[in-house]
Amino acid sequence: MLLGDVIRQLTDDAAAAEVIMSVGDLTLLTAMTDRAESAGMDLATFSQAAVRRYSDYASEEEWVTLLGQIGQSVDPAAIYLKRAFASALHA
Repeated sequence: MLLGDVIRQLTDDAAAAEVIMSVGDLTLLTAMTDRAESAGMDLATFSQAAVRRYSDYASEEEWVTLLGQIGQSVDPAAIYLKRAFASALHA
């Protein structure tokens, strides 16, 4: 999957839930939904914001870790999304 294509799919909650489930599990989906609700956002908007925030504010260390994982993966977009979503949950 191409990251840009996946990000463009985050248009509504059903699509966002599908993307989250494709890179995680029900636990990740539940956590993302809960965090979105507590932030006063729908799941799609929160997911889009998580991806943007990660690209804008991830530390240099985080980028090195991300690039190392991407280099060993057959699905770099999934790795990026997992780390972006995890970062949003720990912010």
